[in-house]
Amino acid sequence: MRLYNTLKRKKEEFVPLNGNQVNLYACGITAYDLCHIGHARSSVVFDVLVRYLRFKGYDVTFVRNFTDIDDKIINRANETGVTATELAEKFIGEFYVDMDRLNILRADIEPKCTEHIPEMIELTETLINKGHAYATPSGDVYFKVRSFEGYGKLSGRNIEDLQSGARIQPGEEKVDPLDFALWKAAKPGEPFWESPWGQGRPGWHLECSAMSEKYLPLPFDIHGGGQDLSFPHHENEIAQSEASTGKEMARFWVHNGFVQINSEKMSKSLGNFFTIRDIIDKFLPETLRYFLLTMHYRSPLDFSFEALEEAEKGIRRVYAALEQTEEALQKGKWSRAALPEDIQAEIAEAEKGWADAMEDDMNTAAALGHMFTLIRLAGRIAEDKSLRKSEGGRDAWTRILEDVRTWGGVLGIFTESPRVFLDNLKQCMLERNGIQSAKVEELVAARQDARKNKDFARSDEIRDELIELGIEVKDTPQGPVWDVI
Repeated sequence: MRLYNTLKRKKEEFVPLNGNQVNLYACGITAYDLCHIGHARSSVVFDVLVRYLRFKGYDVTFVRNFTDIDDKIINRANETGVTATELAEKFIGEFYVDMDRLNILRADIEPKCTEHIPEMIELTETLINKGHAYATPSGDVYFKVRSFEGYGKLSGRNIEDLQSGARIQPGEEKVDPLDFALWKAAKPGEPFWESPWGQGRPGWHLECSAMSEKYLPLPFDIHGGGQDLSFPHHENEIAQSEASTGKEMARFWVHNGFVQINSEKMSKSLGNFFTIRDIIDKFLPETLRYFLLTMHYRSPLDFSFEALEEAEKGIRRVYAALEQTEEALQKGKWSRAALPEDIQAEIAEAEKGWADAMEDDMNTAAALGHMFTLIRLAGRIAEDKSLRKSEGGRDAWTRILEDVRTWGGVLGIFTESPRVFLDNLKQCMLERNGIQSAKVEELVAARQDARKNKDFARSDEIRDELIELGIEVKDTPQGPVWDVI
């Protein structure tokens, strides 16, 4: 497998450091608000990476942290009249609700910042003793950026460029404007912990260095997160961890791209900020997950509700094909005819294509394309009378179903019962369009009565009324069947 390594700015062959063991750390949320679509994308990306590595047979230890003390948490807690602990615990709980809906696997280890203060104090003391950090009279502790020779190697920035825009803010006691906080002296009314430098709390960057080092031996195989974390957060993590230990922190640095809203950066000030719940109030969670996989993880993802509707059509098509294929297999009486070699070759080519796509920097977009190749092949077999009644056709359908289910398990989609999913999707679409299913049933029944009475003019009127509502009715030997267009 080849992964793009931000540190080297190129794809590299991924081989774990220690045999079959893969150690992976990803930065988690700062727990002060509901998760937005950017959190969803990052969570899905690293969930698929973990699933795929395990699919390949690796023994993966996945660590993802929670930042449960931070300026944002303290400020929001003060605004809402609760403690920082209460606020963080609330939104950690809400995180799990959202991630469970998106079929995100739990990490193996999920450390919280506040449960690892001793490790953070110890790391800070080590950096001071090695000359990489210093304490100020007020009780702040700063990392000396210029003391770490490799600073900037992840982001590609150099000290001179950073220096040109850096300033020491009033009240700060930094020696150098580039230096960043390891430990912050507590302000009146803020949560604090006792330390050698007085009452205070850890800086954001320090948290991940201390927690990752506690649970994973350095260097671990993969460090992940959103593209926005590469600087300064991940750059500062490298400086802290490598300056304190003399060891490389992580071998591969994997970053997912930004989410844009209608080609603009998502922000509350622009009014284009969407939480996961804003989206799954209107669409099924699996539709959102599928949409997030339709673009390569490193590329910018342009979100719009129109794009989500297109994704909904795609996932609906797959589930409908799965249902039809499963039903055909249950009903079939098979002749001894074999599957034509060209179709066998197309299936094998799609299987190889899927594997190649996932091996090439986890290209889920290309992998989905090969999945749709199999869905089209299943349809071609169904349309060919001789094939759909042959043992060769049966075997092809069985193989296609196994492939789609297996690949879906890696991607975290197409794991539901097709009928359950399609029924849920129908209800979701009705609610989004403000249509009551009882009203539809009433109109369908009225149309059926009109047809029985040979009142075809009235039947056509009702059909047109249903079409205006976005409902299509198909007449089958078992009776009328309706669906949302």
